[in-house]
Amino acid sequence: MLQEAKDLQNRAVQQMIAMLARGKKEYTVKAPTGSGKTYMMADFMNRILAAHSNIVFLVSSLSKSELAEQNYNSFCALRDNGSFTHLNPYLINSETSGEGSIFIPTDHNVYVLPRDLYKERSKLKEEGTFLNFLQETTSSLQHVQKSIFVIKDECHIATSNLDELRPYFTAVINFSATPKLSRKQLPDVEILNSDAEDAKLIKQVEFQPDNDSLDTALDKFEKIKTDYVNKLQVNPCFIVQISNKDKAEDELKNNIFPTLNNTKHQDLKWVYITGDQSGKGCQTNDSGLNKLPVSKWKEYMKGKESSISVIIFKMVISEGWDIPRACMLYQVRDTKSKQLDEQVMGRVRRNPRLLDFERLPKDAQDLASTAWIWGIKPKDSGLPKMVNLFGNYGIETEVRVTPTKLKVETINNDIDAKAILDGKNVKLTGDSIFEMHRSLSQCENEIQDICYNYADTYEKWRLCVENIGEIKKKYHSYITDYEKSMEVCEPVSFPYNSCYNETEKTLTLDDWVWYRKEDDQITDEFSFDSEAEKKWAEVLKDIRHSSIKQTNVLQVQDNKFLWGKNFPLNSEIKYEYFADGIHSSYPDFVMKDKKGRIHIFEVKSVNKSAALNISEEEYEKKVRSLKSCYKACSKKTDHIFYLPILDGSKWKITKFENGNETTIGKKSFVESLL
Repeated sequence: MLQEAKDLQNRAVQQMIAMLARGKKEYTVKAPTGSGKTYMMADFMNRILAAHSNIVFLVSSLSKSELAEQNYNSFCALRDNGSFTHLNPYLINSETSGEGSIFIPTDHNVYVLPRDLYKERSKLKEEGTFLNFLQETTSSLQHVQKSIFVIKDECHIATSNLDELRPYFTAVINFSATPKLSRKQLPDVEILNSDAEDAKLIKQVEFQPDNDSLDTALDKFEKIKTDYVNKLQVNPCFIVQISNKDKAEDELKNNIFPTLNNTKHQDLKWVYITGDQSGKGCQTNDSGLNKLPVSKWKEYMKGKESSISVIIFKMVISEGWDIPRACMLYQVRDTKSKQLDEQVMGRVRRNPRLLDFERLPKDAQDLASTAWIWGIKPKDSGLPKMVNLFGNYGIETEVRVTPTKLKVETINNDIDAKAILDGKNVKLTGDSIFEMHRSLSQCENEIQDICYNYADTYEKWRLCVENIGEIKKKYHSYITDYEKSMEVCEPVSFPYNSCYNETEKTLTLDDWVWYRKEDDQITDEFSFDSEAEKKWAEVLKDIRHSSIKQTNVLQVQDNKFLWGKNFPLNSEIKYEYFADGIHSSYPDFVMKDKKGRIHIFEVKSVNKSAALNISEEEYEKKVRSLKSCYKACSKKTDHIFYLPILDGSKWKITKFENGNETTIGKKSFVESLL
């Protein structure tokens, strides 16, 4: 799992805790489907419970069973593997009964409640069992009076089940990928889609042509399927969603089943899910699956090696059903809904190799982080804007940038665990195996590899974990010595295409390396992530005639200046550095001057914390780490690196050239290019 993904989740959990510290009684967390919502819930609860034993969490999940049971199982797994040991979950369900009544024990600290289990005429409500549980838990007569914090999962679904019980709740935390502003669910903590995509928590979506037939979409799927199996060791899945109930049977009979059963696609195994709770009407062409009850089908289809390639859903996909191997979604056209629901889109956006993503080669990473969707595109101003590089090889051959990476592959040769541990003995009284596993799992992947490569017995594993601090110290010393750990990669150029998220910070640029189309017309307007980025783009635009090299682009029979934004999607212009884990820096701008030198810019601002939603301490730590990285990069690559920081209307620029660091102003920067 990339360090950026861990940082993104950790920052969200820190902000959730900060909301409570400010005394906020109800707030909303917005996170895209697939970004680790259940994990963040568990992390949040574990941190609170570690500090406050008098708090009880009630997690209210949709439906009578599926999502609640899934959450419960996830919480148990995260506790059992040593990740969050303070969790003591309990699933409230209609089968937990004693002498005919539902029984709820009071010795747990996380209770998972299927929302529909508590409603009018339900056993849980009519018998007063749940109300008695709340009263007993919060009673001042108890030895330790407890507070109840409620987490409402999928809060965008309207429900009033628990409203009458609000006086028993100290705080309410709403979770959803699509909170309802109409119900005042304004996000207080938010993970942006773009941030989740950049961290590879979720896939980038490539929207496909509206006029593609199901047959055309399946052709694309069959081509990608081979790469998925060979490069990711995952059997991918294609989802067909029928949103129009009235036309479902006609679509199945006249389009979907004939397409799947024709000679070209007859080898694909498919399943049709009706949405009926009893499984009535569900079908499959897999003879092996047909031998199982329908209730077992979903579990089988989740597995990355499942033989089922196509899943057809009538209406919406069941909530809480995670299937990371799903990579394509085809929504049948001519539906009542003219907009793909974000919740449904989320089913194909989970990263199938999230936990070991950083170990995959580049082509496999690209595959694992892409989803393909057919149907009506969401009419959302936040949709990414696609950009293309002017072609005919002029720019690609002129702009050659040397990236760098950290040599993690050789760490086991450079760090001798045996030498570190020789002469040490296992402690007679030490932590439990679960606590030790948790301690090791929180270390960088490379440190875990050192431990497991050394430990061929349980005693060696325990010895290694007990002395993990010394190994970490040695690792950190090695990885931050960029003279040893940094290596240069093959030169690359800008990617052929990329995208960015639209903002109000726009600039007209018609002669740099990028172009984009709006309604089939080339447009010159681009937007930037921050005011500082926009202003630095203005600096480069102003000096282009005097300092930036041009090249002729035959595609438009015109000259373009060799500078551009380094849009992260598809870009290989990146520099690895260490800051509590290995990160990749995608600098903001790249340019080539008239003397043939490559200049790399990472733009910052004194207004950083408000924009990045991180603490000032975190920000300063990141800047220090980038400075160390860029200083080493400037020596190894012969490129010139800059950290321009905007302070009011003035620029303070840290320049790195040939391993030397200087601080200059805008005027000195401009003069150095002449």
